[in-house]
Amino acid sequence: MGFSSHSRRLSRSSMGSSTLSKPPIVSPHAQGGVSVGRERPPAWRVATNLGKSFQYAGAGLLYATATQRNFRIHLGIGAVALGLAWFLHLSFVETALIGLTCGLVMAMELLNTALEAVVDLAAGKEFHVLAQIAKDCAAAAVLVSALTALGVAGCLLLPPLWEMVHGWVKLA
Repeated sequence: MGFSSHSRRLSRSSMGSSTLSKPPIVSPHAQGGVSVGRERPPAWRVATNLGKSFQYAGAGLLYATATQRNFRIHLGIGAVALGLAWFLHLSFVETALIGLTCGLVMAMELLNTALEAVVDLAAGKEFHVLAQIAKDCAAAAVLVSALTALGVAGCLLLPPLWEMVHGWVKLA
């Protein structure tokens, strides 16, 4: 029952009747332990102020940087692309476009990581075709955004890079 929190199950008390009921939600926030109820529990960590919100976001960035190889790759490639934009004296708008597309790729990678964690939590150790579809589609979204960023960076970086290399070849 990998996705039992999102599906309805037959009530055990109905003993075979067709009555459907929602499974109880377990909340770790009750004083002194765990409570069982029908309402959605609050998040594990609720941001009480803006500073806490930034702290939790920073924790997510640190987690992704420490554990997600692809996030580190995107971070490195983004830094190289922005460094090249600065080195080649691209305009502010061109540099902003490269930064925006790199940021979108990293945001997609963060969403992919979050979705994978939620799917793994829901599916447990069981294989489910819907879990595979969700993970594959999230990975494809990262790929599409990365290819788009590569295209944008290529359109903006290659012409001045070509001119610079062509100038060196003429000097030699």
